Amino acid sequence: MFDNQSMLEKTKVLLDFDPGHDDAIALLVAAFSPSIELVNLSTVSGNNSVEKTTRNALQLCEYFSLPYEVHPGAKKPLKKEPMYCPAIHGESGLDGFPFKDIEKEASSINAEDSIIETCLQNSGVVIVACGPLTNIATALKKEPKIKEHISKIVIMGGSMGSGNVTPAAEFNIYVDPEAAEIVFGSHLPVYMNGLDVTREVLVRQEVIKRMNKIGNRASDLFKILMDEFNLNQKKIFAWSTGGPLHDPITLVSLIDPKAVTYEYMNVEIDCSGGSSYGRTNCDRYSYLNRQPNAYVAVSVNVDLYWDVIEKSLRNYH
Repeated sequence: MFDNQSMLEKTKVLLDFDPGHDDAIALLVAAFSPSIELVNLSTVSGNNSVEKTTRNALQLCEYFSLPYEVHPGAKKPLKKEPMYCPAIHGESGLDGFPFKDIEKEASSINAEDSIIETCLQNSGVVIVACGPLTNIATALKKEPKIKEHISKIVIMGGSMGSGNVTPAAEFNIYVDPEAAEIVFGSHLPVYMNGLDVTREVLVRQEVIKRMNKIGNRASDLFKILMDEFNLNQKKIFAWSTGGPLHDPITLVSLIDPKAVTYEYMNVEIDCSGGSSYGRTNCDRYSYLNRQPNAYVAVSVNVDLYWDVIEKSLRNYH
C-alpha cells in the first residue's frame, strides 16, 4: 500500500508523462522515494494516445493503491499530427502486464489547468516531464505567473548525438518540437536528460534478476514490464543485452544528484521542418556564443542509477 510519509523537506514533483513502460517505472520511483512529494500527475499524448496513456496511469495508480488524481492532457502536439510508439510499448501503450479493469476515473480537470493550479498553490515545484512537452508549454503560455513557482524543469528528451526516430531527433522532442522550443525558451532552469545518458542504463538480465529478488508487487511489475520492453527493444533497435530505461533518470537525478552530471549550454530546438526537425542542437563548446539555457546531462553513474531504482522498489509495502 501507499506509505504516506512525512512531507517535510521533500522535493515537490509535478509528473507529466505518457506511460509507457519506462514511464511506469518513473512513476514508481516518484511515488516510493522518501525524498519526493508527488503533487500532481498528468498525462500527454506520446507513446500512445492520451486516452490510452491516461488509462495506463490510472491502472498503475490502482495497482499500487496510489491516492493521486490523474489529469488527462493534450491529445495532439501544438502543430503536428499525433505520433505514437506501439512498436516499443504495444497497442495499449503498456503491454505485457495483466492489469485488472480499472475502477478509478480520470480527473475532470485537464492537465494544463491542473499544472497551473498546482504551481500557483505551491512554491519550488519541480516539473518532471517524461513525454512530449505539450502540456508544459501550453500551461506556461496560458499562465506565465507559474514560472515564479517552478524551481526547475527536468525532462527526459533530446540528444547531443544521434536520435532514435530520425538520425537527428529523439522521440519526445520530435513528437512536439514547437512545445520543446517554448520550454527551452522559458528562462527557467531546464535539465535535459537525453539519449547520451539513457543509452547507458540498459535493463540487462542481471538487473531484472536483481530487482525480482525483492519479491513484492513493485518488483513483480518491474520484471514483467521489463521482459516485454526488452523483447520489443531487441526487435526494433537490436538491443540484444537489454533496452535503455530512459524516463526514470529524471527522478534519479533528483533523488541522488551524484548519479547524473550536467553541463550548462545553449540548446536550440530545430523547428525548421527539414531533415533535422526536432533535433536538440546542444552547443557544448559555445561555438555560437549564445547564452546558455539548459543543463544537459553528459554522464550517468550506472551503479547509482540502479541503486535508486532498487531502493524505490523496496520502499513499496
